[in-house]
Amino acid sequence: MILEVIEKKKRGESLSQKEIREIVNGYLSGEIPDYQFSSFLMAVYFRGMEREEVCFLIDAYIESGKTFDFSHLPTPKIDKHSTGGVGDKTSLILAPAVASCGIRVPMLTGRGLGHTGGTADKLESIPGFRAELSFEEIKRGVEEIGCVMATTTPEIVPADRKIYALRSATGTVDSIPLIVASILSKKLAEGIDGLVLDVKVGRGAFMKTVEDARKLAIELVEVGKLKGLKVVALLTDMNVPLGRAVGNAIEVIEAVDTLKGEGPPDLTEVTHALIKEMLGLGGFAHPEVCIDEIFPSGKAFAKFDEMVRFQDGRLDELHLPYEPLEITADRDGVVEDIDAYLIGLASVYAGAGRLRMEDEVDYGAGIYLMKHLGDEVKKGDTLALLYTRKDPKQPEELIKRAYKIGNKAKERKLIIERIS
Repeated sequence: MILEVIEKKKRGESLSQKEIREIVNGYLSGEIPDYQFSSFLMAVYFRGMEREEVCFLIDAYIESGKTFDFSHLPTPKIDKHSTGGVGDKTSLILAPAVASCGIRVPMLTGRGLGHTGGTADKLESIPGFRAELSFEEIKRGVEEIGCVMATTTPEIVPADRKIYALRSATGTVDSIPLIVASILSKKLAEGIDGLVLDVKVGRGAFMKTVEDARKLAIELVEVGKLKGLKVVALLTDMNVPLGRAVGNAIEVIEAVDTLKGEGPPDLTEVTHALIKEMLGLGGFAHPEVCIDEIFPSGKAFAKFDEMVRFQDGRLDELHLPYEPLEITADRDGVVEDIDAYLIGLASVYAGAGRLRMEDEVDYGAGIYLMKHLGDEVKKGDTLALLYTRKDPKQPEELIKRAYKIGNKAKERKLIIERIS
């Protein structure tokens, strides 16, 4: 069976739902070995998949495990997915903010790998916080609190978890049909009604060009609609880090500031744009009214605090354990550019991220950008603060390379495009 499927896909032919279901189940059961399923993934990588085939693959993923059913809850269930970036702590703000408006947000999160951070790692920098909840705990949290931020449990789309590991080993991670199936299967398993996608674009993102990001966003939106989801995608800039904090505990602290209405302008703008889309999918005719009220009133932060306590976190014990090292400017001028990729890499070498999944994360490590895009600087001014217990030489060098001091800042359009 698997050989016939591989040959069909090598010829660029479409596969039936039966064929896709059987090979996914066969790989999950161990009947199909890694080397044969790798050949199938490579054939998909080069030949692609029709949207109908992607829907079949999503179905096979979902059928391999359990799904949440929140149909008994009268309020809309909306989630958000980001393709990942440097300093991207929007999820920490979005879930409680939207939940404070009466929408349920069953958000399954991931861990960081490479130069981009993971939401689960950031949340686990809060003393006591449990990102790994049981299936039943996630369900109860959504019902009682209105939002949960947890890692995917073993019962949810186990086929995707096993296949993703093989994609990572075979260089097929960046296949758009496989990306779409992976993302949407997990989101559909959450039992949601609508999904907002934050597709990052630029040096610090998975998608480096607007054209590639647009292509991915369109496929996610169109396949999501075929599966009965209401989907909107925003393409957002990730050439420069989002906000000023990059790390784990340091990003949670900045997210808390933003929940209290005191966050940096760029992070606030992107977050509010995503909240507006989530509320819109949830049926709010005037989402701006809710946004204008939940932050100054303290409702958004109160919901975050409630969620953290539900997951055993102690927010009042969160702090940065290290004295920072100051990275200073070597000339006068204006911050023309800050390379998000180099800042993300610096945070990894400082200990805040991982290059391999088995690497340990230092929750206290991170970077705070004292000077951001467009800021004037004098020679000797502090550009950034580096928090680390490791040898600071490599991250310090990367931070200095990331900053470009010149005469005029580059223009930055945070929300590049909306696709619905």
